[in-house]
Amino acid sequence: MEKLIRGRALAQDHWLKPDPASIADQPSDAALLIPLTEWLAHRDALVSRSGDLGVLLEPSDDPFLIAQDLQRLSLIAVRFAQFTDGRGYSSAYLLRQRLGWRGELRAVGDVLIDQLHYLARVGFDAFALRGDQDSTRALAAFADFSETYQASADQPIPLFRRRGAGNSVVAR
Repeated sequence: MEKLIRGRALAQDHWLKPDPASIADQPSDAALLIPLTEWLAHRDALVSRSGDLGVLLEPSDDPFLIAQDLQRLSLIAVRFAQFTDGRGYSSAYLLRQRLGWRGELRAVGDVLIDQLHYLARVGFDAFALRGDQDSTRALAAFADFSETYQASADQPIPLFRRRGAGNSVVAR
């Protein structure tokens, strides 16, 4: 079973990830996570289904290719092919900040405990951990840092503005 964290709690993953050849054979009410290439090739047939739809972005995929489809999707998953590949962070930033995606944004693939804080900072709110990662320890990792300085997807106001708002002296 995949180790999934959603909303900073352990969760069950109900999404099916079928082989491209078997997408048409899936129940029409099943929640399907479809690779971007398959989504682009079969979009019209897929949106006629009654189940939830999600798109899986590979590291080299352009998030802007689904910009017009965001209202049809319930999940966007971004694959991290390896720990050292940071393109997924850029995809998350683009989806949250430029395209206004407010649905579930899931990090999948080579996702390690050490990354969770930073993944959440750019807008991921769900994480499918690599198989060798400890789920309980992963949940504790969200508390590793008590404060952040820069503005980001998870905290749009930088620290100096937050501190100024609570004091009688307003930062300018």
